[in-house]
Order: sequence, then structure tokens, then C-alpha cells
Amino acid sequence: MSRARRTGGGQHATVPGPAGHWLGPRARRNGAVLTALSALVGTSLVAGPAAVAATADSCALERTAIHHSEGLDTWNPDYPRPRGELDALMIFLSFPESRPSLTPGRLSADYFPETSQFFERASYGAFTLRPHAVPRWFEMAADSRAYGIQRDWSPDLRGAYLDDAVTAADPHVDFGEYDAVYLVADPDAPGVNSDATKVVNLEEPISVDGTELHRVVTVFEKHPPDRNVLAHETLHLFDLPDLYHQPEGDDGDWDTHVGDWDLMGSQFGLAPEPFGWHKWKLGWLDAGGVDCRVEAGTTRHVLRAVAAPSRDGLLPGARDTRLAVVRTGRSEVLAVEAREPVGNDVTSCTSGVLVYRVRGDVASAQGPVKVVDGHPGSGACGRISVYPELADAPLGPGESLEVDAGTGTVRVTVGERTAAGWTVEIAVRGTPGSLPDAGPGAGQAAPEAGAT
Repeated sequence: MSRARRTGGGQHATVPGPAGHWLGPRARRNGAVLTALSALVGTSLVAGPAAVAATADSCALERTAIHHSEGLDTWNPDYPRPRGELDALMIFLSFPESRPSLTPGRLSADYFPETSQFFERASYGAFTLRPHAVPRWFEMAADSRAYGIQRDWSPDLRGAYLDDAVTAADPHVDFGEYDAVYLVADPDAPGVNSDATKVVNLEEPISVDGTELHRVVTVFEKHPPDRNVLAHETLHLFDLPDLYHQPEGDDGDWDTHVGDWDLMGSQFGLAPEPFGWHKWKLGWLDAGGVDCRVEAGTTRHVLRAVAAPSRDGLLPGARDTRLAVVRTGRSEVLAVEAREPVGNDVTSCTSGVLVYRVRGDVASAQGPVKVVDGHPGSGACGRISVYPELADAPLGPGESLEVDAGTGTVRVTVGERTAAGWTVEIAVRGTPGSLPDAGPGAGQAAPEAGAT
């Protein structure tokens, strides 16, 4: 069943505000530049065009100027890099016409430590989100209804809300000590609308306590909140896009692009672990975790589930490969990874090898990532999945699919599942490194593809 409610992080409206860079000193120290990558592809299996070994950065799409580009050849310095420790401030806002029925401590427990634990698992221990919840309510200057809180919020009213929130808390909080700010509204106030939960980018940052706030997370969740909603919004702070499809009007399905896979598609998803591509972008996967293909030929790869702990079950001397990537054009790749009900994916109802397209020139919420359905015409987990048609997208042992890639094709075949991981054979026909870009709508297997 698809849930229509989505947080609005991908729309990231700009609002007027009192200029500069919001990052604190810790974020600057932790914002390391993407390191050089040098993973080699697996062994060639068949005669024919040579499967050329490539460094992983050969598959790193160029970061473009679009909002939240999926390109990862460089890091956008406007965003903190989620490595090491990051301190997040959580402020609780009440309104004159409504007395809060919950304590700040109870609301904080709605999000932490669960959100920090999500990131600890997703980053393989490379990133720690440290929350600092101020244990008191700060009263806003106006009643909740006066701010017109809603998904498509008036910039002027949103600007007034942010200004009043910072003004109320500033005498008691040193904003300069923190790298991220969560503004949590009293969920029982009559004017609070949960559709307005999002990251707000300021056209001009707010200067306060010797620092400048470039963006804040406005939280308007009911109690208890949607699952993983704060992790979703926090990943926007690290330059990840929305992966859902926002239909026009009230009709249509939001989850046609990625279904349950990756919480940037849906906070309700059964498999919320970030895609391996996103882990690579964020610096949680290094050269040893990525195999890159740029030439024709056939190679074999052993992929461990992206949600599995970094050393759990890893044989001595074995590579911890999580992601195989085929360069299919200047702005596009085909990504292959394994998914299992473990770690952040423990609620996943299927296992196997997931295939998806990534485009570096498609904006947030416009389909920068699209899962390729390994079992077109069928579905799974109908009562609990956000989009059953893609819940069974992963390929199982003995199954394969073929994807049209411009002037060539990429065929992904899954072998046995061993203690070392999922054995995957990737056969590339054509010259994928120089293939023309597919159209923005590309993302499904070729008509003849499917489980075979």
C-alpha cells in the first residue's frame, strides 16, 4: 500500500533571511574531500572484448549544478560531509494559544537514539550524529495558525517563523556550537501541519552567535512521528535528493521510481538502507567497496549486502565489495548491489540483487534514481510495501535481466549466495563508457528482460 504523505525535503524552498556559510568548525574539519578511488573489477569470464580493469572513479558521475545532483566526482562544499562526529541542536517550539501536552524529553525520544543508530549502521561506524536537545519549550511570538504552516509554505510566513524561532532560542542557546539545527514544533498546536516537515534552504543565511545558518530542519511531525522521517531530512543536509515521484494533484503514486528501496524514496519503506551509490557519495564506501566497469566484456563480482556490518562474516583477506557500477553514458550509470533483511533493512520482505539507474543530471524528486524491476508484471508484500510492484525487484539465484543501454546492453545474472556474498555476473555488450545518455524516463529493463 502506498502512503501519500511525504516530507517536503526535496522541495527545499528558499526564503528571505537576515549572508555566508552555516558550517561550524567541526563540520569544516570533517568535510574531507572525496579521496582517490582505485578499485579493480572482477576477473573476466569469457572470450570476446576485453573486460578492462578500471579505477572506481571512472564510474563517478560528474556533479552538476542541479539541486542535489547525484554526481559524486567532487563534494559540494555548501554541505557538511557526514564523517566523524556532527553535533545537532534540537529546539522545541510552543505557541501562545496551545499548552504542550508532551515534554521536550518525550519528543526527543521519538527521534533519538534511533536516528543516530540508523546512521551508525548505514555508515559502517564512520559517522556519528550527536543530538543536543534543549530540555525546555521556547514560546513563539505568534499563534501557530498565524504562520500558515503547510507543505507549499508562503516564503514570507516561513521566513517569519524561522526568525521568531531563532529569536526565541538565541538568549539561551549558542548556535555557533552546532553543525545542524532541528526546529521541533509542538505536535498538538492547532496550526501545525506535518506535511511541512522539510529542510529549508535560506536565500540569505541567518547570522546568529558568530555563525550563519544556511539551512535548518523544520519538524512538524505528529506524535509518534513517521518512521525514519528525521533520518530522511538529515540526509538532505548532506546533499542527497528526494527519490520519490510527486504526482500532479492528489492522484497518482509517489513510489514508482524506487519503491521501498532507500529512505530518500519513502520514510515508510521496508528497506530504508541508503543505496550503495549514496554510501559512495557520502564517503561511507571507499575504493575497496566499489567495482567499476567501463568497457565491454563479462566479469564476475561478489557483493555483500549493503546493510550488512562492515566485518560481519567477512573472510580474512576478502574484499568488502558492496557496489558494482557500469558506466553507460556521460551522465548515467547502472548500479548493482545486494539487499537482505539485515541492519537497517531488517524489515525488508525480499532478498537478492538489486539493479538501478543513476543520473547525475536529473534533479531531486525528478527521478535521479530508478530501480529496474527484475520481475516485471508481478509484485510482493502487498499489504505492507509502499509499492508492491518493485518490492520483488531484486534478482534471486539463477535469475537475470538485460537492460538496454543506448548502443549496447548490460546483462546481470545472479549466481549462488555463499558465505562471501552474492555472486553476480555482468555482461556488457557494446561500448558502455561512450554510450549516449538514455532519456530521463529510462529506468526499466528492456521488454524482453526479467527473471530467467
